[in-house]
Amino acid sequence: MGDPHWLFGDQLGPHFLAPGDQGPARDAPVVMIEARSVFRRRRFHRAKAHLLLSAMRHRAAELGDRVRHVRAETYREGLREAVGGAAVTVCHPTSRAALRLVRSLDRVRVLPARGFLLPHDAFRAWADGHDGAARLRQEDFYHWVRRELDLLMDGDSPAGGRWNHDHANREPPPRGERTLDAPKPYRPREDDIDAEVRADLDRWEREDGIRFVGRDGPRRFPASRREALAALRRFTEHRLAGFGPYEDAMLAADPVLHHSLLSSLNLGLLDPAEVVAAAEDVWRAGRAPVNSVEGFVRQVAGWREYVWQLYWYFGEDYRDGNALDHRAPLPDWFLELDADAVTARCLATVLAQVRDTGWTHHIPRLMVLGSHALQRGWDPRQVTDWFHRCFVDGYDWVMLPNVTGMSQYADGGRMTTKPYTSGGAYIHRMSDLCDGCAYRPGDRTGERACPYTTGYWSFAHRHRALLAANRRTARAVRGLDRLGDLDDVLAADRRWDRRPP
Repeated sequence: MGDPHWLFGDQLGPHFLAPGDQGPARDAPVVMIEARSVFRRRRFHRAKAHLLLSAMRHRAAELGDRVRHVRAETYREGLREAVGGAAVTVCHPTSRAALRLVRSLDRVRVLPARGFLLPHDAFRAWADGHDGAARLRQEDFYHWVRRELDLLMDGDSPAGGRWNHDHANREPPPRGERTLDAPKPYRPREDDIDAEVRADLDRWEREDGIRFVGRDGPRRFPASRREALAALRRFTEHRLAGFGPYEDAMLAADPVLHHSLLSSLNLGLLDPAEVVAAAEDVWRAGRAPVNSVEGFVRQVAGWREYVWQLYWYFGEDYRDGNALDHRAPLPDWFLELDADAVTARCLATVLAQVRDTGWTHHIPRLMVLGSHALQRGWDPRQVTDWFHRCFVDGYDWVMLPNVTGMSQYADGGRMTTKPYTSGGAYIHRMSDLCDGCAYRPGDRTGERACPYTTGYWSFAHRHRALLAANRRTARAVRGLDRLGDLDDVLAADRRWDRRPP
């Protein structure tokens, strides 16, 4: 029996205990630590705290006598209680802060990362071969990783004859339809462990001064390996076929659409290799079209893996990027997830989804929440922290590149080719969220001026020089130059600096 192996709360799948080269010893004792200090440092969404603790306690119950499950104030105290001064191993943590912690501790041996598709050195070799960070693009990486892993390939060619099926995967929702009528997603059933977690969170708030944001409704996401596998089967067998065409669509009454809800990936309950293999198997069996399978594989093997690798490749100072010099603090209504204070139907709807569930899919994150923050000039570090705290699948490695880089363009284009923002016309085309709104997506002045439309032109005006020099955004500047009412547009937009839109 080897040294005890320490599992963090996002390392909960069996692949984190599988022995092998540079892996934990077979049948090694396991240490798990719940550190309350994690919840003191940040005001997390309560549903996120519930999911994490439930998943850890379900895993501890599965491991039985093999695990020493400690509840302590800090990780240092918990480790001391669990093993005293004994040596332990741990898989490479998923955040820089956690990596600094384990490296600062005596007799802790850090093993290679697990739960991702490629080792860091393989990605670094690829990235360095592309002239460094200035020319890294996700599409190039995606082609490379599919070749490397022989993923969704027919010989040397991509399945379906093309790498990218976005042409078939960017459909707006059918007009007049409130839902896509997709097969229902997997829903877990809460148990005694969830009841215990909820009681502990209540006690922390009541007695320990730990504060949360958002609502802790019935748990929506898997908290055990069994539940995660059931959710994967439900998605691939019943929902994946319809995923592709409407993956970018938004419907107020149907926030899930055909999305997978496999946020358990970021708890380590599933291995991404088994997830993409399951999706490919469904396509090869003829039960899902290639565009839907490719769109999903792109999310996991393309984007998720890319974000993970860039988090480590770019370095610690990446989080301090602020290429647009945005300094405005986040307003209280946003920090408190106060959807009822918001008039704009799109923003109120999405903010309510986050408040009630700690989740919304990638387009509301980028083009409703992130776009509004970008247009208002909010501090990107604060925006990144908000996404980290308020989403059940939000971790430092997830949100730093996604928000700092893609959503807020704070890195000046190191990982994306343009700022991602739009006027109300895009939201109107891709959703039903403008229906019945107090504002009109086509109005840029007057009392019914859409805050996204005024915000888009105000953003273009503030950053005219930067946008004019970028071939993908130069058109916006040309449009700005044709506005005969720019002063009125800017005046209409300034109202949102004083109150929620």
